[in-house]
Amino acid sequence: MTRPPTAAQRRLIEAADPVTGRLRATDAQLAALVKRGLAFRHPRPPHDHFLTPAGHRIRETPAEEAVAAAVPAPADSGVFAARVGGEQTADASPARTREVHSAWQGLLELRRMTNPGGATDRPCGWERAHLVRAAALALEAAGHRPATGEGDGYRVRATPQPEAVAVHEPDPTALRACAATLEQAGWQVSEHTQPRTRERYVLASPRRI
Repeated sequence: MTRPPTAAQRRLIEAADPVTGRLRATDAQLAALVKRGLAFRHPRPPHDHFLTPAGHRIRETPAEEAVAAAVPAPADSGVFAARVGGEQTADASPARTREVHSAWQGLLELRRMTNPGGATDRPCGWERAHLVRAAALALEAAGHRPATGEGDGYRVRATPQPEAVAVHEPDPTALRACAATLEQAGWQVSEHTQPRTRERYVLASPRRI
């Protein structure tokens, strides 16, 4: 899973010469872009740095699309998807842990690039458009255990309410821990009881301010 350029790197890319792609930055910044394959050092003096074709594509791509590879994809896409709970199997391997961590860092970068003022303490537009997957990623990245099949663990589900998801977890202590994690991730949370089953659940909505 490829990490997107940071907000600072994207600003350098966007500030490159619009025709030649020549870059102006510190040696360390230029070296980081070269390492990512987004720039190259010209072999002839004065050895200026220029955008590669990949760097030009970054400049021409909206910020949301530039980080698309680092945030959760639909479960049927064959690539990473956050676990919403209820899946038949659960991969607890180190590789899965790394994938989840990378996806969460990518989502934080998307917040930085798209939220006003670069705020990372509240959800961004992508999360509000993908509520279930966004909430599930926050939970899985914090180490909560998703339900497998009909077993115990968290389940994130859509609700009829706009911009709200329901988090179900049969263990009251684990449910409160899920609520705390979402609150720390910038969601507004409240605990409720199902009138018919008396089951406790958490209702969570992305915080805007």
